[in-house]
Amino acid sequence: MTLLWDAPGLLAGVDEAGRGPLAGPVVAAAVILNPDRPIDGLNDSKKLTAKRRDQLFDEIQDKALCLCIAEASVQEIDSLNILRATLLAMQRAVAGLRLQPVKVLVDGNQLPVLPMLCEPIVGGDALVPSISAASILAKVHRDRWCAQVDTTWPQYGFGKHKGYGTAAHMLALRQHGPCELHRSSFAPVAKCREALQAQAACPP
Repeated sequence: MTLLWDAPGLLAGVDEAGRGPLAGPVVAAAVILNPDRPIDGLNDSKKLTAKRRDQLFDEIQDKALCLCIAEASVQEIDSLNILRATLLAMQRAVAGLRLQPVKVLVDGNQLPVLPMLCEPIVGGDALVPSISAASILAKVHRDRWCAQVDTTWPQYGFGKHKGYGTAAHMLALRQHGPCELHRSSFAPVAKCREALQAQAACPP
């Protein structure tokens, strides 16, 4: 007997990158791997070097049956909150797949609303190859976004800290104030903006 949740068909892996940073979009990827074209070395993107992630990014794009990388913008993060924006990016990634999977495996314990079966897998980016592939695609895509905007906003150092709240990033925020890429709903950014407004209202 074949159970509904074990129905044969294509499986997609989904993961995200960029929930924690203070700036930039949150990125999600969905991948359906080709069993006839295996990819060696798939793992949680955080456990791979940047060079290896770039290599696997190209290999996944070459060998996967289909894939989609999607984003939720800074404006959507600020209006919806980061969790709902992340789930929205995941929905967009799955909807953008050229082939429709019968089941979607999602890293973590939160699921987007999807029209097919969906299963959360905690630590799935290190356990399930398709989720690992999605993790790599999302991470590399977002890192490349950070490198690109670093040329326009060099004073913040996005290319180095990738938008995370490092000491260098916080110093840049205090010196220059938040820019349009920063997530105003995140407490460190909001506090920095309030402090600068207070200084402007009460000049020495």
